[in-house]
Amino acid sequence: MYLGVDVGTSASKGVLVGEDGTVLATAVRPHAVERPRPGHVEMDARIWWEEFVSIARELAGVGDPVTAVGVSGMGPCVLLADEADTPLRPAILYGVDTRATEQIARLDAELGREDVLRRCGSLLSTQAVGPKIAWVAEHEPEVAARARRLYMPASHLANRLTGAYVLDHHSASQSVPLYDSVAQEWYRPWAERVAPGIDLPPLRWPGDVAGHVTADAAAATGLPAGIPVITGTIDAWSEALSVGAQGVGDLMLMYGSTMFLINTVPERLLVPELWSTVGALPGTRNLAGGMATSGMITEWLRDLFGSPDHATLLAEAEASGPGARGLLMLPYFAGERTPIADPHARGVIAGLTVEHTRGDLYRAALEATAFGVRHNVEAMRAAGGDVRRIVAVGGGTRGGLWTRVVSDVTGLEQEIRAVTIGACYGAAFLAASAVAGPSIDAWNPVRERIAPDARVRSRYDDLYGLYLRLYPATREIGHTLAEGV
Repeated sequence: MYLGVDVGTSASKGVLVGEDGTVLATAVRPHAVERPRPGHVEMDARIWWEEFVSIARELAGVGDPVTAVGVSGMGPCVLLADEADTPLRPAILYGVDTRATEQIARLDAELGREDVLRRCGSLLSTQAVGPKIAWVAEHEPEVAARARRLYMPASHLANRLTGAYVLDHHSASQSVPLYDSVAQEWYRPWAERVAPGIDLPPLRWPGDVAGHVTADAAAATGLPAGIPVITGTIDAWSEALSVGAQGVGDLMLMYGSTMFLINTVPERLLVPELWSTVGALPGTRNLAGGMATSGMITEWLRDLFGSPDHATLLAEAEASGPGARGLLMLPYFAGERTPIADPHARGVIAGLTVEHTRGDLYRAALEATAFGVRHNVEAMRAAGGDVRRIVAVGGGTRGGLWTRVVSDVTGLEQEIRAVTIGACYGAAFLAASAVAGPSIDAWNPVRERIAPDARVRSRYDDLYGLYLRLYPATREIGHTLAEGV
């Protein structure tokens, strides 16, 4: 029996999995991020542990005792703690938090933009850890003075369960500019410059055992004391593990509040528009991209429409048809990560008339995310990535229309596995791998394949051309409006 728990942007999710990969029970704890100021996106880490405890207590009593625990979480995040592992402020979240633009510019000038790319694999961006630590040092010096440890959701849970202070190599590789992706170790000269006083954690691989459940953690969670807990990693990489997207040429496409893409590549590739990272498994390399919003936009629309169920909105969007009856949307409702790396980009809905319906708007949102996926895939291929197989995962794979729109827009077939709940299942698989050695293809076989519809390809090719023109045509207006917030 293996427990996997993932802390995501909108919820913590847990799954209890049997030795053959069968999902025996699941649990979800919805939560919301905090947005104390425009561009600031945070979460109190106490929520992560409280929800883990609640999920573990619900699932640990189902069937036989849990044998091992897997954890994962959104990232890269910045949770600063003191020497007693007490968080000093809410965690600053990943690229959706855009507060550190001034620190990015300053560190680019100090360290050298190209030097950062060569050593770290990625440029400094809103996704990077270093500028956010620098922001805390400048704006909250009393916090920075007490900070001794750096956590992310997975490593924080591992610490609460085992007392271990570790971080996985993949998460470290997104902690630009603190990690040397060539040597695969912390780069001390830049770490001491950007994060002075912080004792960076020893590095492990996501599937390595971080430690074993302590007596105190067992009493809190209901888990057996002494069982192993894996180190864990960032949710998107755990999602890729959950569907077996680890071979060269594989592309994992994660449908969630944000959209994430991970292409496994044969060697380290450097391209400013994307993130070059260490993979979740030893010896692997990835090109990754991420959209700042995707499902988040459909939730926003649903709230505006008075919270009808998604099935109703999907049916109305289906009736709207390709092109959303003349609507075209830019999905940059929280800035954008890749490939444009513009935290001040803004969402645009072009072509609106009084005749358009909520179904048209919902369809335009689905198509906008599909255009964003195509934009990222083309950037990956231009950088040398080889996209041979797409494996889709996440809550957005349910319902059918969204995945079909993405295949139609990109012209690419998608593979959907039997279990698509994602990161928590990947965390459970890593936990099982630490004590057993299962095959993910046996655990989670292919359920269906989504092929593109050639009849709509020409229409979407034309719209994609307009999509690429819409951002540069509205960029300066968006930036001016963003300055006024």
